[in-house]
Amino acid sequence: MEPSSPSSPPERIILRWDSTASEDARDRMIFEGHRDEVDRYLHAVDEIQRSMSSASLAEDAQGKLSSAIQIAMARLEDEFRNILLNHTAPIEPDSLTAADPSSSNNDHSAEFDVDDFSAADDGSSTPMASAEELLRRGDSSNTSSYRSTSSIRELDLIPSDAVVDLRNIAERMIAAGYLRECIQVYGSVRKSAVDSSFRRLKIEKLSIGDVQRLQWEELEAKIRRWIRAAKACIRIVFASEKKLCEEIFQGIGTAIDDACFMETVKGPAIQLFNFAEAISISRRSPEKLFKILDLHDALLDLIPDIDSVFESKSSESIRIQAAEILSRLAEAARGILSEFENAVLREPSRVPVPGGTVHPLTRYVMNYIALISDYKQTLNELIVSKPSTGSRYSGDPTTPDMEFAELEGKTPLALHLIWIIVILQFNLDGKSKHYKDTSIAHLFMMNNVHYIVQKIKGSPELREMIGDDYLRKMTGKFRQAATSYQRATWVKVLYCLRDEGLHVSGSFSSGVSKSALRERFKSFNAIFEEVHRTQATWLVPDSQLREELRISISEKLIPAYRSFLGRFRSHIESGKHPENYIKYSVEDLETAVLDFFEGYSVSQHLRRRSN
Repeated sequence: MEPSSPSSPPERIILRWDSTASEDARDRMIFEGHRDEVDRYLHAVDEIQRSMSSASLAEDAQGKLSSAIQIAMARLEDEFRNILLNHTAPIEPDSLTAADPSSSNNDHSAEFDVDDFSAADDGSSTPMASAEELLRRGDSSNTSSYRSTSSIRELDLIPSDAVVDLRNIAERMIAAGYLRECIQVYGSVRKSAVDSSFRRLKIEKLSIGDVQRLQWEELEAKIRRWIRAAKACIRIVFASEKKLCEEIFQGIGTAIDDACFMETVKGPAIQLFNFAEAISISRRSPEKLFKILDLHDALLDLIPDIDSVFESKSSESIRIQAAEILSRLAEAARGILSEFENAVLREPSRVPVPGGTVHPLTRYVMNYIALISDYKQTLNELIVSKPSTGSRYSGDPTTPDMEFAELEGKTPLALHLIWIIVILQFNLDGKSKHYKDTSIAHLFMMNNVHYIVQKIKGSPELREMIGDDYLRKMTGKFRQAATSYQRATWVKVLYCLRDEGLHVSGSFSSGVSKSALRERFKSFNAIFEEVHRTQATWLVPDSQLREELRISISEKLIPAYRSFLGRFRSHIESGKHPENYIKYSVEDLETAVLDFFEGYSVSQHLRRRSN
């Protein structure tokens, strides 16, 4: 096609590029040719538009010009679409991972994996520009320069010279009354680009119902991915799209840039937030708390960026949706914590754990509390009221009481954690009553309260919230349980080693009743053997506590036995079959105590003393 003459009438220039009348015009694009041809075409459009505004224009001339403008607008729409398509490339993965430079400080989720975004899922053959290549192209390229406002990173999605062409076309289409067509073309192309970024970020098109039907284990992985992807979408993808709309449309008409922006991103934004909304209204359960808090923290961190990117009146619905989801996530977290407290209190298992060891409920609750303490900053902001304790129930025996006066100055979260520990102990105390032997009931409480204390000591955050005063109170409880165990078990053993009842009244020969002494040794042997057989199968899982308890037992048992044996041994050995009565040496008992609380049956009888 020969280039237009500078003196050609405007209508002739427009008709030369009528793709409906010329195959050559269909095969070529004006804005891909010489810049002089571009300028002549735009000038022709301007001339026709000026002529049409003339009041003295004849009716037949007005008709010809109107027809020419229609042809010109159809052509400019094609040119507009072609420029957009030619300069729409996927955002490179390295750029997407820059969405959260401070994530390591405020997010419990893993960081971006660049490999996750290394290829589009749609089989697109559009080459991905490398960072070095983008930088080499300079101002006239798809540069990866940033305009940073807080954590927002705005990419230059389209080269500046192409932006100028797009703006020139948009100005003329809008002036001619083709605003809707311009917005539709722009929105369809750029929405496709946003969809491509969504695929790279692995954001699935899931309805609220789809999300709520997924198993929680599957949802956990999707939440982690959503948190990372949402930061990239808000701070990079949507922010960059807004910047592009402003560069092309700002100032051309009233809020046209906002209209084009919403045409592009409203659907993807709704798709993005639908996932978080589905989580916020899903069925509550304790295992969901921490991912809900991750989601809450991530969204809270994004709210200023959402308000900045979606600041216009037309995008108010997006801001409102984000704020409502944040509020529902906060309410879900509070509700889960309250329901967890009730579940701990009402946990119904009645079968005693073998050996009086730490109950699975204790391990679960304390590990859960330790995780809660990792989120103390968030939960301290979300939880502003004290827990609903037993004082509400007016002496209800199924609910414990907690004295808040002793805990003055504690945060509401700390009070909730202490309350959970109180109701855990209350539940455990009830479970201890299912043991038929009071000794193992006390050992069970000792093990469990000791475990609670050790978990608190092992978490600096938890210890800070619980406080040393309450920790000392807990330590006193497990030590009291240990003392109660020893009394329940060893008083009856040591009772056999008393002097009372062994001396014969009025006798001046020996003063000791050998028959009573033999019965005493037999009773001791029988009781100790039964305690040894039974309590070797009991378990104290903490090695230090186990050793301390054995030492305490030995300190009472061994001196008492040694003294008793020293005083009365000769009376037994002077009679028949002394081995039937003095079955064990002091050393035998010392060895036997080492079998206690190992949690397994002793494979052989107590070792008999040597003659």
